[in-house]
Amino acid sequence: MDKLLRTFSWQDWRHHPWRSAAAVVAVMLGVALALAVQLINASALSEFAHAVSAVDGQPDLTLRARNGAIDDTWLERIVADAQVATANPVLEWPTALRAPDTGTPVAVRVVGVDALAVAAVSPALMPQVAPGSDRLDLFAADTVFANPAARRLLGNVREISVQAGLQWRMLRIAGSTPAPGPPVLVMDVAAAQQLSGQPGQLSRIDLRLVPGTDAAGLPTRLGLPPHWLAQRPGDGTERIGQLSRAYRVNLTVLALVALFTGAFLVFSVMALSVARRQQQFALLGVLGLSARERMHLILAESALLGGAGSLAGVALGTGLAALALRLLGGDLGGGYFDGVSPPLQWHTGYAVLFGTLGVVAALAGGWWPARAGRDLSPALALKGLGATVPTGTRRRWIAPVLLVAAALLTLAPAVQGIPLAAYVAIGLLLIGGIAVLPLGVGAVLDRIAPTLTRRAVPMLAIERARRQRDSAAVATSGIVASLALSVALTVMVASFRDSVTEWLDGVLPAQLYVRGSDTSVGEGNPLPPAFVAETMALPGIVRADALRATRVQLAAGLPPIVLLARPLALAGDGRPGQSLPLTGPQTPVPKAGPQGEAVVPVYVSETMADLHGVHPGQWLTALAGALA
Repeated sequence: MDKLLRTFSWQDWRHHPWRSAAAVVAVMLGVALALAVQLINASALSEFAHAVSAVDGQPDLTLRARNGAIDDTWLERIVADAQVATANPVLEWPTALRAPDTGTPVAVRVVGVDALAVAAVSPALMPQVAPGSDRLDLFAADTVFANPAARRLLGNVREISVQAGLQWRMLRIAGSTPAPGPPVLVMDVAAAQQLSGQPGQLSRIDLRLVPGTDAAGLPTRLGLPPHWLAQRPGDGTERIGQLSRAYRVNLTVLALVALFTGAFLVFSVMALSVARRQQQFALLGVLGLSARERMHLILAESALLGGAGSLAGVALGTGLAALALRLLGGDLGGGYFDGVSPPLQWHTGYAVLFGTLGVVAALAGGWWPARAGRDLSPALALKGLGATVPTGTRRRWIAPVLLVAAALLTLAPAVQGIPLAAYVAIGLLLIGGIAVLPLGVGAVLDRIAPTLTRRAVPMLAIERARRQRDSAAVATSGIVASLALSVALTVMVASFRDSVTEWLDGVLPAQLYVRGSDTSVGEGNPLPPAFVAETMALPGIVRADALRATRVQLAAGLPPIVLLARPLALAGDGRPGQSLPLTGPQTPVPKAGPQGEAVVPVYVSETMADLHGVHPGQWLTALAGALA
C-alpha cells in the first residue's frame, strides 16, 4: 500500500509539474524574503556593535552632554574620585580630508584621546608610533594616526589636508591605530581641541570604575550638571536597533505576507488536485485506505511542497542577504548603519524558524482540501458524484465575526512600539474577505442565471457554480489574496510617499538650504550673523529665514530628537514666519518656571510624544542646555 501511495502522488506531480511548482515558488519567495531581511539586519547590528565596541571601547560608564560638548574642567574632579579607576577624555567630530589622488573631499572622523589612558578603556584607539618616528609624536599638535580604512584611502602618503572649520590644515601621519570600521584619524585630545577650534571642550568621558561601584548613582554623587547623560555599554547599539526596528518589522511582515499568499496557492493547488483525483481516492478507499489516512496523504503532499519551497527559500534568502549586504549595505539603503559594510553572518535559528513557517503555511493551505479528501464518499466518487470541498453552509457566521474582530483589533494599542494587533487585523480582514466570497459569488451568479436560461452550455456552467459556490470560492481565493495584497501594498506605499512629500513641503518648504560644514563638536559651523541679511540682498531671493537644528539625546536607549529653532507663526496670529499646524488646543505658557527661570515654549511632534511620553504643559528640563 505504501508503494501504491507513493506512486499515486508521484504520478500526479509528474503530470502536472507547473501546478505544484507555483506553490513551491510562492513558499520559497516568502521564506527567502523573511530570512534575507533577518540575516541582513542581524549581520548589520552585529558589525555595528563590533565597530562601536572597538572604537568606543567597553567603559563601565560614559559621560556626555545631551547636546553639544562638555567642559573639560570636570575631568580633574572626576579623575580624583576614589571610585573612578581610569578616565579617558574623548573629543570626536566628523570632518573631511582631501583624497591624495583626486583632491576631492572624503568623509573622515577625527578622534582625540589621552594616549596615557586610552589603552585601559579603548585599546583599538591606542596610537601606535611608526618605526623610526619620535615617540613624542603621540602628543604633537600636527600628527594623526590612521586606522586601516584610512590607510587604504590614503595609500603611502605621509601628509594629508584635513578640514578644520572653514580652513584646511596640513597634518602628518605618524603611525597607525587598529580601530575597525570607516576611516578614523586618532590624535592627542589637546591637539584635537586646538584643531577643531573647541578649546576646553570634550565629546565624552569614558570611565573605568573600581569593582563594586554603583554606576547608576555615580553621576548624582559627583554632582554632574543636569544636561549631562550617563550611558552604559550597549546603549548605542540598542538605540540603532530601536531606530531600525520599524524598518525591519515592516519588511518582515511583507515577507510573511508572501508566505500567507503562498498558503492560498498551496490551498488552490491541493484543492484542484483533490478534485481531479476523486475517483483515485475512492479506489484507494475501496482498497482499504481509511478516511484519516486519505487526509494524512494530502497533508503529507502539502508538507512536501512546503518543505521543498522552504529549502529553496533558505538557499535563496541566504544568497539575497549576501548580495544585498555587498551592494546596498546593512540597512538596504535606509541610512541606519552609515559606513558599515558587514559580512554575512549565518544564523541557523532564523533558517529553522522561517523554514518551519514555510512548511506550516503549506500545511495550513492543504488543510481544507485534506478535509475534503477525508469526507469523500468512495461510492459516490466512483460514480462522479463526490463533492470537491465541504459546503460549510452552517459556518457562514465565520466571515462577519472575522471582519468585526479585525475592526476591533485596529483599536488595540501597540506592544513595545510594534502594532502587532494591526498586523493580525490585516490577516483577519483578508481571511474574512475570502470567507465572504461564497456569498458574493452566489449573489452574482443568482443575477446572471436568469439571463442564460436559453443557452445550454452557459446555463449548465452557471447552475453547477451556483450549487458549488464554495468550489468557485476555492478557485478565486488565491487570486483574491494576491490581488488584494498587491493593491493594498501599492496604495500603502503611494500614501506613504505622498505623506512624506507633504510633510517635507510643510517642514522644509524652501527651495535651497545653506549650512556650515560639520567640523565642530556635535554641531555644524554656525553661519555669520549678517549672512541672512546679505542673502536677502541678493537678486532673485524673495525670503530668507535662519534655522538652527540641534540634536539632543534625551534617553540613552532612544534615538536623539532634533530641536529646530526658526521663525514660527501660529495659525491666525498674523506674525511672519512659517506656519505651525497644531493637532490640539494650545497650552498657555507661564511667565516663569518653577524657580523663577525664563520659560521657552517648544512644540513637539506626535512621534516625540509617542516615544518619550511627553504631553502639553510638561516641563522639559533636559532641553535647558540646548536652549541656553
